[in-house]
Amino acid sequence: MTRPALTRPAHSPLRIGTRGSPLALAQAHETRGRLAAAHPALAEAGAIEIVVIKTTGDRIQDRTLAEAGGKGLFTKEIEEALAEGAIDLAVHSMKDVPTWLPDGLEISCLLPRVDARDAWFSASGLGLDALPAGAVVGTASLRRAAQVLMRRPDLRVVPLRGNVGTRLAKLAAGEVAATLLALAGLIRLGLTDGVTAILDPGVMLPAVAQGAIGIECRSRDENTRALLAPLGCRETAARVSAERALLAVLDGSCRTPIAAHAVADGVGGLLLEGLVLRPDGSESFLARRRGPVAAAAELGREVGLELKAVLPADVFLARS
Repeated sequence: MTRPALTRPAHSPLRIGTRGSPLALAQAHETRGRLAAAHPALAEAGAIEIVVIKTTGDRIQDRTLAEAGGKGLFTKEIEEALAEGAIDLAVHSMKDVPTWLPDGLEISCLLPRVDARDAWFSASGLGLDALPAGAVVGTASLRRAAQVLMRRPDLRVVPLRGNVGTRLAKLAAGEVAATLLALAGLIRLGLTDGVTAILDPGVMLPAVAQGAIGIECRSRDENTRALLAPLGCRETAARVSAERALLAVLDGSCRTPIAAHAVADGVGGLLLEGLVLRPDGSESFLARRRGPVAAAAELGREVGLELKAVLPADVFLARS
């Protein structure tokens, strides 16, 4: 027997909550497009709305996230609106989502992950290894800063906040000699033409869940969960599960340079690499392990525990 198409009453549109940055809006529109393709009746009725919510992370531009209080600054107000019923689902860059979610909320599905690597932008066209000593690299990411300094301790790294356009404008204005951005965001915005180089994970290990879009909803909202079910990507879910499980074991925050990257091997397995660094790049700790896709979270926990066992006592690993 054919199941009826999932719909919502005309007076009750499906409300998608998102930040208002160009990238966040692109991700929200991608989500709306996928929902419309999976549920044509919703699209025909015009029953999918995008609601822009300004977050604390968007308002604070004069200091890094670590100084302001952590990555949860990009999700707090959106999750409050979700919990209160002002929106039905929230679209997040998963690398901005803390490993501990508020009670009653869950990541219902993850869209197919885009390239997780980092993109290098240099005003001179020089790569990371070719920049002259003392050149200034701008990034607000402790992970990127620590890996740049690990490879090139003779460079100077300064904070650089703002959305993609703002940071590229600062580069063009000569405020910094180079900067780094997530390749996935550039792909989604159609801004890859100016990339100087795409950095291999062996040079710059990505952030946990970089390139993945997560969709959050209320755990008890069975109708919305059912609408989202066709959108989920199993491979992305496994990779992100492994990376976030590693982060949870390390109890990491925006104050700790942590990187992780899981890749599917094509035969039912995952290869996970995890990296913890001192902020100045003077010391790093790498762990690598393979495991079955079906046990992605356990793989992440194992690699996290392996790293935790070798970290010196003075490496800061406390939640923000």
